[in-house]
Amino acid sequence: MFKKNHRHLQIPLTSHVDELPEKLRKRLENSWAGIFYREFFCRLNEAPFEVLYVDFPSRPNVPVNVLVGLEYLKAGNGWTDEEMYDNYCYDTQVRYALGYRQLGEGDFDLRTLYYFRERLSRQMQETGINLLDQAFEQVTDQQIAAFRLKTGKQRMDSTLVASNIRRMGRVQLLVEVLQRVQRMLNESDQERYAAVFAPYVQGHAGQYVYHMKTEETDAYLQRIGELMQRLLVELKPGYAAEPFYQVLERVFGEHFLLEEKGVVTKPNQVLSATSLQSPDDLEATYREKRGKGYQGYVANLSETCDPQNPLQLITKIQTASNATDDSQLLAEALPDLKERTELETIYTDGGHGGPASDVVLQEQQVEHIQTAIRGRTPNPEKLHLANFAIKFNQDNQPVKVTCPHGQTETVHNSSQKKAFVAHFTAEVCQTCPLADNCPAQPGTRDSRCHVRFTQAEAHASERRRRSQQQQKEGRNLRAAVEATVRSVKHPFPAGKLPVRGKFRVACLLIGSAAVSNVRRIQRYLQAKAKDEMAQPASSGTEKRIRKQAGDSFWAFVRTSLAALCGFARPKMLAVSF
Repeated sequence: MFKKNHRHLQIPLTSHVDELPEKLRKRLENSWAGIFYREFFCRLNEAPFEVLYVDFPSRPNVPVNVLVGLEYLKAGNGWTDEEMYDNYCYDTQVRYALGYRQLGEGDFDLRTLYYFRERLSRQMQETGINLLDQAFEQVTDQQIAAFRLKTGKQRMDSTLVASNIRRMGRVQLLVEVLQRVQRMLNESDQERYAAVFAPYVQGHAGQYVYHMKTEETDAYLQRIGELMQRLLVELKPGYAAEPFYQVLERVFGEHFLLEEKGVVTKPNQVLSATSLQSPDDLEATYREKRGKGYQGYVANLSETCDPQNPLQLITKIQTASNATDDSQLLAEALPDLKERTELETIYTDGGHGGPASDVVLQEQQVEHIQTAIRGRTPNPEKLHLANFAIKFNQDNQPVKVTCPHGQTETVHNSSQKKAFVAHFTAEVCQTCPLADNCPAQPGTRDSRCHVRFTQAEAHASERRRRSQQQQKEGRNLRAAVEATVRSVKHPFPAGKLPVRGKFRVACLLIGSAAVSNVRRIQRYLQAKAKDEMAQPASSGTEKRIRKQAGDSFWAFVRTSLAALCGFARPKMLAVSF
């Protein structure tokens, strides 16, 4: 049964925290624990988590804000579950951050947290809603409002994170799948297929590859493919609904083809990046970046970046398979960021630009400024489409083009209606000093100068034009997001998370981002308090302090004189009846 946690709001008469000396108690209140309690724990709305619990009278739940807080602290500090539980039981700071002032209060078994994660995962699978993500955004929105941060300007960056899986070669992966299929079978079927599985179940998959002859790899793959095809046919009646039968079906389709002449092995070059990387993580994918291969996921972070803000906060975390394009992540994030934060300008690198994001940017009326643009860099000695200002209508179609010399013309559909064309007056273009390097050239039948472009080229040129303008102004508001990425990945050595699966990876990244925001708030408040201590008191404050000191001094003098002269009022005697 769901019950909100309000006990932390009523401070007990005595507690272990109150037994601390005044100096240490104030230090605790101003530490990260006090900031986490006030800026995260007290702001968390527990109501959305009610769907995880039954609605009839039963034993009350362990406080949701405690469980969510522990999940975030685990991620932000890189703790294991055992380390997290020990810190919860014995660390005064951790307990204070979660609203407890007594060491023995709020005891629960670690298994409770595992059940909580299971409920969260089930809710995600059934509804597509990650409640931990919702909680992060709800708390962050309140923090932004409390510190009056401007959110019109934000920056975004993506980073690759690895799943906790072993890196396997092709043969090793296929043998591992066969071993899982063999364990899936009942006892009678295991005896039935004992002979065909015998070469693959003697030791683990790595040992099979160790004894394999490299020059005969194709033959090994062929035999494995033929066995898989046989198993798919013969096991389908009894095991089609089993998860690992479906994994077997997927792997066979990714690595082999079934033709009239039999099973054919696909070449390594045609294997998809979305193919299965490990039977322990069905959602992890493969991606190469700067010549290095990665198995896992991509995280996309957004944060405020207005120079007038006293601090910047992370506003959104996205997690997807690492084969997902950055422009798609930007397109998915824009509607929510626009609604929550009234986003006006987004700063990214070159990877986030593309047709997928251009349409959504236009719909949401958000300006996109990139530090670089995908593709070949144009010749700086010649004009290109980015030197032309293009105006779009509400339907995201280009309607007018203005050349660098200031001539504006209407955009028309091309004859094939697959692109657009603008016709510039020949007389004006002939006298233009930029004519020799201009992409607008006269046609063979039409003397006017024409500029042709597709819609994708028009959007790309606008992004390049804004990027060049930003470089001329000497500002780069996107650069600092690299430090934000590092702060979120810092608890996970080498960017490898200790979990598997998209949902668990997303939960850890969300928790690490929430703790990063709390640390930023703590640094800001500490710097603010230090500045206030260093600043001299105002004139009004100084006068008030002098007056209070003077009054106290003369009151002391009057009392002393009265006592010396015998004018002091005698003490009242106690009268009993």
